[in-house]
Amino acid sequence: MQLRKVNARRIQGSLSAMALLALLLAACSAAPAAQTGDTPAAAELEGKIIIFHAGSLTVPVDALTEAFQAQHPKVRFETEASGSNAAARKISELGRQADLMLSSDYTVIEELLMPDFADWYVQFARNTMVIAYTDQSLYADEVDADKWYEVLTREGVVVGRGDPDVDPCGYRTLMVWQLAEKYYELAGLDESLDAACPPQNVRPKSEGLLALLQSGDMDYAWEYRSVAVQHGLEFVELPDEINLSKVEHTDFYAQAIVEIAGEEPGASMTMTGKPITYGVTIPQVAPSPDLALEFVKFLIGPQGQAIMEQHGQPPIVPAVATSKASLPADLLLLVE
Repeated sequence: MQLRKVNARRIQGSLSAMALLALLLAACSAAPAAQTGDTPAAAELEGKIIIFHAGSLTVPVDALTEAFQAQHPKVRFETEASGSNAAARKISELGRQADLMLSSDYTVIEELLMPDFADWYVQFARNTMVIAYTDQSLYADEVDADKWYEVLTREGVVVGRGDPDVDPCGYRTLMVWQLAEKYYELAGLDESLDAACPPQNVRPKSEGLLALLQSGDMDYAWEYRSVAVQHGLEFVELPDEINLSKVEHTDFYAQAIVEIAGEEPGASMTMTGKPITYGVTIPQVAPSPDLALEFVKFLIGPQGQAIMEQHGQPPIVPAVATSKASLPADLLLLVE
């Protein structure tokens, strides 16, 4: 199977066109109600929505909140990006309040927030692990289908990743390394990739590597595909068998196991490889749960899905709720 070098700028153009068409269709479908005076009650929304979200969602969340505010000018937002594990611990350990928690791994909601701090979650988007770089990166003209792991392990090449204890992209990077060793049948590849990415090249969230990459202080960074697209970076697409993107490879992904910091000091959690799936919940401590619910409906509806697609992140259509027992009634018809 051949890996591909991809230029995000070409992708952004086609995605933007598709997203614009979807948004225009959504606007047209809403027009008759406005013309007849049948304005939804949600048009009178007012208040503040506090969002804790994964760093990889920074650009989409900015676009989503801007679009939501265009429809509801009296709604204000406070958004805070971090690793998903760190976002959950702000609620469970630091006692902070948030109306929404958007995680790059729904498992974080299951493990760190339910059942004491959240009752439900919805899976709303997917992603893919890639290797991001720029045209100034060492050996940028050589990194390809056959040589990506050879290039990353060469002397002098600077490679970065996220911290697995606070950032799902961090532990997913370690999973990719394990899977690559099995897929390519190269004993010791996992250890070689780990040695090529020393502790000083690890950041609390993978998005923190972008400035280093763009300044030339780092050659390659393990990132989500959506982040590479959003920031106009070059990236290598890995085989589906190791990039954690495909449901059909779930059994193979499950061979990757990573231990990360648990809920209590000194405790650990076992994370098992699975397709990358984002989750959203309204924590029990939400100051404005009704407003938050309206935003979730927007997020998993046609306009929110179009915005996610525009930013290189495939939405799950329809969104998925693994358990509907505690799901708000307003969401039941929007999920499967």
